[in-house]
Amino acid sequence: MARRRDVILGLAGGLATGRALAQSGPGDLPGMGPQPELPPPNTTHRVVNRSHGGGWPRGRVPKAPPGFTVTAFAEGLDNPRWVTPLPGGDVLVAEAPAANRVSLLRAPGPDGRSRGRVTILEGLNRPFGMALMGRTLFVADTDALLRFPWNDGNRITARGETLLRLPAGGYNNHWTRNILPARDGRSLFLTVGSGSNAAEHGLDNEIRRANILHVGLDGSGEQIFAAGLRNPVGLDWEPSSGALWTVVNERDNIGDDLVPDYLTRVQEGGFYGWPFSYFGQNPDPRLQGQRPDLVARAIVPDYALGPHTASLGLAFSTGRLFPDAYRGGAFIGQRGSWNRSAFSGYRVLYLPFRDSRPAGMAQDFLTGFMADPETGQTYGRPVGVAVDAAGALLVADDVSDTVWRVTPT
Repeated sequence: MARRRDVILGLAGGLATGRALAQSGPGDLPGMGPQPELPPPNTTHRVVNRSHGGGWPRGRVPKAPPGFTVTAFAEGLDNPRWVTPLPGGDVLVAEAPAANRVSLLRAPGPDGRSRGRVTILEGLNRPFGMALMGRTLFVADTDALLRFPWNDGNRITARGETLLRLPAGGYNNHWTRNILPARDGRSLFLTVGSGSNAAEHGLDNEIRRANILHVGLDGSGEQIFAAGLRNPVGLDWEPSSGALWTVVNERDNIGDDLVPDYLTRVQEGGFYGWPFSYFGQNPDPRLQGQRPDLVARAIVPDYALGPHTASLGLAFSTGRLFPDAYRGGAFIGQRGSWNRSAFSGYRVLYLPFRDSRPAGMAQDFLTGFMADPETGQTYGRPVGVAVDAAGALLVADDVSDTVWRVTPT
């Protein structure tokens, strides 16, 4: 694999509260699709419009399309951010930033709910990505890649080994570090988000950030697989081609409808624009004239997911449990906006694929998280999505402290 350390250091006012007008669906939200229309940037944009609340009323669950059932797989968690299904039906869940632990949810019983919960690890530092490979559990803290001996789904008392230190801190909770094993099982891919919105603290503070890294199973041989990705979080392998795909949170404060988050195939050695340009060669006016060489080579993402949607979760639909209309495409968890006058996101999308590429428009799959768009009251916010051993969709809802499980009725 070619080294890409030449790619930018590797990557090397007042606030106004906007009132929500309405929550947009995929059909009417601007900045959606493979060729979104992008308005001119507005560098005076300073909207802060945060949602609040959390917790579903008794008997209420997220809304799925007809023919699907939504079950509370596990409740009473503490900020469940990410879920990693295991082959036997158990599920690992990272609870952060308060609990800072990894729990194991036992495989579902006949009612679709987990049969029990075990605390696997505690005392971590904002754990997020997890991967079980053989007898080894890898966990990505915000500042380190860790390795633990697996204890067959029981509490791990052995001390973990720090394999690799990672840059930590920075802008607006870009603390998530995801892990995805390589398809051959011989290495790992790691996501590291930027430490700023648009490099306002200088590029020296962005070394090894806004990247997808590639490392050996012992943490050695770190290489920058792709750069210029402001905050890549979800990672998965497209099942037909075997290509690596990611969802990326884009930048804030240049408009209600800029910049759209996106889903894209990750090209080795590719540069995706941050911080100098967005969605290809559209220059960020706050860095006007800087690094035209990198702007010229910035890759246009495959699919825009709407502005400020906080698209985090990514899981391709595999297995045969779901009907044909929901196979082979991508489920995307959108935690929802704060830098937009009208709320966007707060849902799980399904994007159909054909011939290993997005085909058609993204569609709502799981909604109802935003209880009242006028006041910003929420029942929950979806983050991580995953397909479990049986083929059901799992959704980590970090505001209602629930992991949902969606199956055909």
